[in-house]
Amino acid sequence: MATYYVGLDVHSKQSTFVIEDVEGKVMAQGEVPTTRPAFERLFAAQHLPAGTGVALETGTVAFFVARQIAALGLEPVVVDAHEVRLKAYRPNQKSDRRDALELCEGLRRGIYRSIVHVPGQEVLVLRETLSRRRHFVRLQSAQVSAVKALLRAAGLGQLSRSLATELGWAKLLAAVVGQGELRAYVEQHRALWRCAREQVTTLEASLARQQKESFAEKIRRLQTIPGVGPIVASTAVAVFSDISRFPDAKHAASYAGLVPSTYQSGERDAHGRITKRGSAELRAMLCEAAHHASRTHHPLNPYFARLCARRGYKMAVVAVAHRLCRIIFAMLRHESDFDVGKLGVERGPFERTVVRAYRLKATAVASK
Repeated sequence: MATYYVGLDVHSKQSTFVIEDVEGKVMAQGEVPTTRPAFERLFAAQHLPAGTGVALETGTVAFFVARQIAALGLEPVVVDAHEVRLKAYRPNQKSDRRDALELCEGLRRGIYRSIVHVPGQEVLVLRETLSRRRHFVRLQSAQVSAVKALLRAAGLGQLSRSLATELGWAKLLAAVVGQGELRAYVEQHRALWRCAREQVTTLEASLARQQKESFAEKIRRLQTIPGVGPIVASTAVAVFSDISRFPDAKHAASYAGLVPSTYQSGERDAHGRITKRGSAELRAMLCEAAHHASRTHHPLNPYFARLCARRGYKMAVVAVAHRLCRIIFAMLRHESDFDVGKLGVERGPFERTVVRAYRLKATAVASK
């Protein structure tokens, strides 16, 4: 059976395709509407065998097209758009046909390394639900920040202590009864904050339903880690998707952007800040969970306390987030619950006596 390779430059309405054989000869090229029936007619007309590779670059409709191609029995290969541009033969002469040809040639020669994972439908729905929730949570935060700025400008900054609840907003409105325009502005921001909160509540109910139906065991397992709740666990499951695609924990941490950047040349080997590549939301969630390690009853507190004293609080948070990422990877791969015994720490309670050369006199302490 003949082997073919397909390059597809995808757009929202029309897509450009190039088909080559194993020798690199162009067998067909042209345009096709970006719809499932159009793809089905194209692949049937070209008599492409099942499992034929179809290369396309990342974009807003890449996952949609990849799902349609997979449903037709072909193998979608989604390539990072940055790598496609870097390895283009003529990067300054860009056109849809040339992009499709570059994708087809790259697939045939096997030069692409940044192959993007295409998750299943359940994971895609979970990702989109988490994304919508983040959007409305940030909208809530924006209203709180805007009101605090208004109050500070009016010399009433002391009134903006707590605006995370309806009670806090009610107290603020009662305190600015005599401020006509200011009260009107606060009411507008409160209305938008309340609307966003309703959407967050709806989306969290949808998340709870999805977690129960599709990811119950994984999320329950991850929540055995101290400081990891349902949102952090859901984000980890949605981002990692198929944990078997990572060969080890180091690759998983690199995927989350929690590994240090490296500058190595000759005898010089330096490491800088974390790369911040990959999922920013997973990185943020892991850092949120890492803050819990500052508490003395947290099993990762010995690591956190030592790093905090030596490198500072923020550096310790990032280091613990990195360790949490590796722990989550191991738990998902081995399908096991959190085990304190594997952390290299001992369970207490422990006491420590501090010896100092000086201390304040009792009278001085009492006078203060």
